[in-house]
Order: sequence, then C-alpha cells, then structure tokens
Amino acid sequence: MKGVETMASNEVETLLTPGEVASMFRVDPKTVSRWANDGKLQTYRTLGGHRRFREEEVMQLRAACGVMDERAIA
Repeated sequence: MKGVETMASNEVETLLTPGEVASMFRVDPKTVSRWANDGKLQTYRTLGGHRRFREEEVMQLRAACGVMDERAIA
C-alpha cells in the first residue's frame, strides 16, 4: 500500500513517507526533510513524530520541477 490514507471532513487523502517522496524524486530521504524545513513541502506529523507529506502537494512539486512520471516512461 502506498502512503497512509486519512479521513478528514469526508475526504480521503494519501500521505506519503519521506522515503516514498524521495524515491519519486530519486533523492535521499534527508533531502526531502530539508525541503520540508525550507518550506518547499508542507509536512504533517504523526502521533509518533514522523513526517508525512500530502500526495497532491508532492505531485504539484514534481510538476513544477519537471520530473517525469515513471509510468509515462514505460
């Protein structure tokens, strides 16, 4: 299963881990954490203090950076 689904006001949104985001950009997970610290990506914290990122925001950043979709390559 990709990410974690949450229920908020009758919407289902997918949250991604730093590792999942990193694999989408082909960078190290620490780079994703730096992006969050720099305000490039909004981060949400789990009860355990782990970072999660909204898939929609990650996809917007990918589009802004010109990162191709892996599915389009095949």
